[in-house]
Amino acid sequence: MNAFRIASRVGLRARTTALRSVRTYADAAGAGDKIRLTLTLPHQSVYKASDAVQVNIPAESGDMGILAHHVPSIEQLRPGLIEVIEESGANKQFFISGGFAVVQPNSELSINAVEAYTVDNFSPEAIRANLAEAHKIANGSGSENDITEAKIEIEVLEALQAAVKA
Repeated sequence: MNAFRIASRVGLRARTTALRSVRTYADAAGAGDKIRLTLTLPHQSVYKASDAVQVNIPAESGDMGILAHHVPSIEQLRPGLIEVIEESGANKQFFISGGFAVVQPNSELSINAVEAYTVDNFSPEAIRANLAEAHKIANGSGSENDITEAKIEIEVLEALQAAVKA
C-alpha cells in the first residue's frame, strides 16, 4: 500500500473524529440575542447583515425557525414564505420560489434566492387562474417538457396560494 493511501486514511479518520466532537446542540438564545440576516437576490440585497430576532424558512426538510445560536446547517429551500421578525417587532414576509439558507456558528444566516416578493404583490384571482391553466397543461397531452414545466408551476403556485390564502 503506498504512503498516500495510508496518509489519506489516517487523515480521513482524524478529520471525521474531529467533526463528530465539535457538533453540539444550540445554546439557548437570550432575550438580547439576535441573528444577523443577509437575504440576497441576484439583483439586490433585501437584508444585509441586519439584526433579526427570528427567521422562519421553508426548508425542504421541513419548516424551520432560526434563532440566535442555531446549530450550523445548510438547507435547500422550497417554494414558500420567509418570515422575518425584526428587532422592532415588525413581521415581514417574502415569498420565494426556492433557494438556499446557510446558518453559520456565529449566529449569521445567509439566504440566497432567485426571487423574493412581499405577499401583497400577488392577486388571489391571478393565482387561481394561473393554477387552473397549469393543471390543464399538466393533465393534457402536451410535450413532456410542457408537462414538466406545468408541474413545477403547480408546486410554486400552490405554495403561493397557501401563503396568500387565496
